[in-house]
Amino acid sequence: MSKSKLLFITQEMSPFLELSKISEITRQLPQAMQEKGFEIRILMPRFGNINERRNRLHEVIRLSGMNIIIDDNDNPLIIKVASIPAARMQVYFLDNEEYFQRKYVFRDKEDKFYADNDERMIFFCKGALETVKKLGWAPDIIHCHGWLTSLVPAYVKTSYKDDPTFKNSKVIYSFYDHNFSENLNAGFTQKAVMNGMAEKQIEAYKEGNSLALDNGALQYADGLVLGSQELSPELLNNVKKSGKPVLEYDLTLDPENFYNFYEEITSDELVHVA
Repeated sequence: MSKSKLLFITQEMSPFLELSKISEITRQLPQAMQEKGFEIRILMPRFGNINERRNRLHEVIRLSGMNIIIDDNDNPLIIKVASIPAARMQVYFLDNEEYFQRKYVFRDKEDKFYADNDERMIFFCKGALETVKKLGWAPDIIHCHGWLTSLVPAYVKTSYKDDPTFKNSKVIYSFYDHNFSENLNAGFTQKAVMNGMAEKQIEAYKEGNSLALDNGALQYADGLVLGSQELSPELLNNVKKSGKPVLEYDLTLDPENFYNFYEEITSDELVHVA
């Protein structure tokens, strides 16, 4: 029997970028699941403050060269890779000069939220799925970490629902409390629409605040993880009302709990229609 394929899409990961608890979780969890027999792939953005030389990133020519279209503009996608020798894991980095080559991550040196964070999110989510397609690697489970990944569940369940790479994929989304207080650009959902989907399918995201992004991901995900202890009561209520499988917050990050949750989500008994 072949190994189950588990894809992690994250906005940060230790040791490459450490902004919040996410970086620790996405470093420990993939290795723990690999040790339990999963085949692992990890994707994250190549933000400008990630040191290429120190982390030994190098371009993957066969995966690079795609263009991601946003608002009728072609945006080149460069794929780089680095290894974590201690864990025998590779991490794929999505790079684009305009969106990611900056000294700061989500805010400028004056702590102002980048005006194009909406497009950076769209680029990353589209680019991640296109990269996996080009890898020719069909994940059984896609586990998303961080608001920058929040469009992935919607894309997988709409534009990519009949794609051979993703048609059998289950999507899990982790909620965190580190989100932003600003709003993305008005009408960002118009830019986010992909072929094969309508804007009304991502209406839940429309307000462009962090709660709306979480609610959008919640609508399409097959399973939900409470990744922080302090989540908003409104979000927790929406999670409860969804009736979807939930992995409660676990301070210890016990791999056994995640393993059992992944097994639950991929079991034949679980039926979910977005």
